[in-house]
Amino acid sequence: MRFLTLRIIDRYLARELLVSFVAATAILLLVSIGGTVADLLNKIARGRIPAELLFSLIGLRTVDALTLLAPLAVFIGVQIAYGRLYRESEMAVFAASGLPVTGLLRPLALLAVPLAAVMALISFWLAPAAVRLSQNLVLQANRSLIIAGLEPGKFVELPNGDGMMYVESMSPDGTQFKKMFVASERALGIDKNTPDARAKATTAPVRINVITAADGELYHDVNGAERYLGLNNGFRVEGIIGQDNYRLLRYARNDVKLTDSEPDASADAVKRAAPTADLLRSEDLVQRTELHWRLAAPISTLVLILLALPLSKSSPRQPRYAGLIIAGLSWAIYYAFMNIARNQLVSGKLSFALGMWWVHVPVLLIALYLLWRSQQLPRPKPARAMPVAGAA
Repeated sequence: MRFLTLRIIDRYLARELLVSFVAATAILLLVSIGGTVADLLNKIARGRIPAELLFSLIGLRTVDALTLLAPLAVFIGVQIAYGRLYRESEMAVFAASGLPVTGLLRPLALLAVPLAAVMALISFWLAPAAVRLSQNLVLQANRSLIIAGLEPGKFVELPNGDGMMYVESMSPDGTQFKKMFVASERALGIDKNTPDARAKATTAPVRINVITAADGELYHDVNGAERYLGLNNGFRVEGIIGQDNYRLLRYARNDVKLTDSEPDASADAVKRAAPTADLLRSEDLVQRTELHWRLAAPISTLVLILLALPLSKSSPRQPRYAGLIIAGLSWAIYYAFMNIARNQLVSGKLSFALGMWWVHVPVLLIALYLLWRSQQLPRPKPARAMPVAGAA
């Protein structure tokens, strides 16, 4: 009952920790959102995802990123808050007042326990739901020509610069159309992904391809990963510009492959986004590994908070952010070993009973050892013998 009574110093330290944690979270989220926006804009430019889903996918990906960013943010936040108190000699005042290093654990618990509970909620429920929703949005968008940017009665550039397309009319759901025209050009022997592709394209022969159809539809393959236009009753003209060997074909059915849809909806990605209840019943290696990965978020939060306390100890003359370098290196090693454990579990080389505990437990023991060592007083140096006056 006495532990639940908040002292003035507990409220002061908890406030310092909360402010530092919020600041670190905001900075990490800003960096993460910047990378997400760049990635999504790149995929929009290549026709992987429709532009209308940009802000929705940013929000959903941010929720999923919290499972990684929040443990790192609280680790940095404790380093910043307690590191400042050490540099400004406030910790020396607390120690002189009878507050040991372990007395700092109670303000940490005020932040760690609720945060670990929130991380468990996000990791086991909110993040998988956000991933499933983003996958469904992209999948449904790629099944509709309307959402993909095609408008009836207008010439529209195909994704990834594959050509121009025109349709006279379209069904309300954007999957069927009438009177379609597609024109595309491609430089022979040129790979679009090479750096000098644009320079070579000016001198290379160009093949033109014109396709018309009375009607057609947009559909996916059996795996749902690739998109095709199924064209009916039309003509196809192809040849090299400047030469007289054009070829005219008339067809009853012609299937044209479009740019691949967003690769995040792969089979393994769908398995990892499954609800936690399904993971508990599954025997699939990917899904059983995902269960350990979701459990790692709240556990790593508690472990990193405990590790940050001894690592934040510094002297007043020490550089301001010197401890953050060691903290960042410690987190990088910890996270790298968790990824190694994840890969080993997926490949079946590691027992699921062992899971990722072989990573969490050693780090926890190191944190407890550093915490115990930080409470030990330095040993007094042996007195040096004073020379006797008049001695030879």
